[in-house]
Amino acid sequence: MSKLAEYRQLEKHLAEQLQALEALKGDSALKKEIEFEKKLRELLKQYGFSLKHIINLIDPQSTKRGTASTATPGTRKPRALKTYKNPHTGEVVETKGANHKTLKEWKSEYTSDVVESWLTK
Repeated sequence: MSKLAEYRQLEKHLAEQLQALEALKGDSALKKEIEFEKKLRELLKQYGFSLKHIINLIDPQSTKRGTASTATPGTRKPRALKTYKNPHTGEVVETKGANHKTLKEWKSEYTSDVVESWLTK
């Protein structure tokens, strides 16, 4: 597409969007919403509240339902303590993760499935 054709196409889209904007400006429903938002913001400012305060007042559960992108850090469930007992040596290892040095050695020596069968708690 030539630059001139691209320019004319963009110009046409802009004219259509400006026309849609002008139609919205005359819409009474939009005017009512704008007036409501303006009054609401003034009221919030007068009492020193924010929109988040109002949402928490109306629906306190909404902050607990957050998605992964809105979840706060540090709210992950703590890992459970696992205890493994080696039946060959009687050695006991307590860990909350699989990154334990002795546990890794056992898994390389006896395989992961065998070591997982040693789980006591």
